[in-house]
Amino acid sequence: QVQLRETGGGSVQTGGSLGLTCVASGYAGCMGWTRQAPGKEREWVAHVATDGNIQIADSVKGRFTISRDNAKNTLYLQMNSLKTEDTAVYYCAAPATSGLFLPDYNYWGQGTQVTVSS
Repeated sequence: QVQLRETGGGSVQTGGSLGLTCVASGYAGCMGWTRQAPGKEREWVAHVATDGNIQIADSVKGRFTISRDNAKNTLYLQMNSLKTEDTAVYYCAAPATSGLFLPDYNYWGQGTQVTVSS
């Protein structure tokens, strides 16, 4: 049974930094981060493929860094220079078979709140 569990998040002022961690059990494939702001659709943020290839959404590129520790089955998201528009619930996610983006994700963590205030 696949389980994804996020930790981290919290509240910070604009320009601040936060880090998220997702520990996966029963899974070792591509993993990504998504987020959903109030009243908006869930959006893809970044992913790390099994070959180590990384892609990051333009909206966070240069500010967010995604990485993974395969030995620990752990995914990370370091968020710097945070903006109020980064406020959202952040979810760790993964596909059951193949695919790298939001429509391909079948497994989800419980989500963790990130709030950025001015």
